[in-house]
Amino acid sequence: METGFLMLAAGSMAGVFGSLLGLGGGTLIVPLLTLGFGLDVRVAVGVSLVSVIVTSGASAGVYLQRNTANLRLGMVLELFTAMGAVVGGAIAFLLDERTLEGLFAALLVYASLSMLQRARRDASATTAEAAADEPDRSAVEGGSPAGASPYERLSGPGYHIRNLRAGAVGSVFAGIVSALTGIGGGTVKVPVMHLVMGVPLRVSTATSNLMMGITASTSSIVYLLRGGIDPYVAGPTVVGVFIGASIGSRVAHRIHVRVIRFLFVVVLLYTAFEMARRALGVA
Repeated sequence: METGFLMLAAGSMAGVFGSLLGLGGGTLIVPLLTLGFGLDVRVAVGVSLVSVIVTSGASAGVYLQRNTANLRLGMVLELFTAMGAVVGGAIAFLLDERTLEGLFAALLVYASLSMLQRARRDASATTAEAAADEPDRSAVEGGSPAGASPYERLSGPGYHIRNLRAGAVGSVFAGIVSALTGIGGGTVKVPVMHLVMGVPLRVSTATSNLMMGITASTSSIVYLLRGGIDPYVAGPTVVGVFIGASIGSRVAHRIHVRVIRFLFVVVLLYTAFEMARRALGVA
């Protein structure tokens, strides 16, 4: 019973951060379950995928209602992410535990360093970014001219989509990573949209929340069929994630984009450090 309450609390914390940062909570769920509760990383990944679905469902509606998420862009990129999720789910059970942990740590370091680099470049353009972080209904929900190019139709107020092909490739990789690590692909999707495609950070996190439920659903089916999801662990954890994600999605618009970026980097670096220790067998 005590363990169940602890998992509920851990899921709530992960849900808040996952909703704020567009990561689905998986970035914290996997380390919490493996480092804090001693579970096998593959079991933790299976539970994390279910948690990601819940986070997406709890927060996506709020972001769409507030016109923060770019629905068109999310649906286009999700086609490629889902393909990657199928591939990742097929190979996840062929890799050993330490390989998965090492992959997880390397991915988090990459994402955090990318965000730091972007923060330095954007230091002189904070005002412009803040303006771009407030999309309106016409641009996000179909206000582009009928004859506009794909880039224009997928763009929003204050920003223009670029490098769509690179974004598609990154989305396939995000799907593979989602299935292998249980993070819903948000750790890849947010930097890809923000750094490669020119989408403002707040819009990137909201759109990632919208997409990741579909990605995680694709991957979790493979885990479920292979018996990789423990219902006794998933139950309290997922309930906690739902509570946390509901709270996070409702306060996200009140938090400055620089605070979100700082939280993103701190959480990822710490998590990468802990997962690297496990991968290397350091006590």
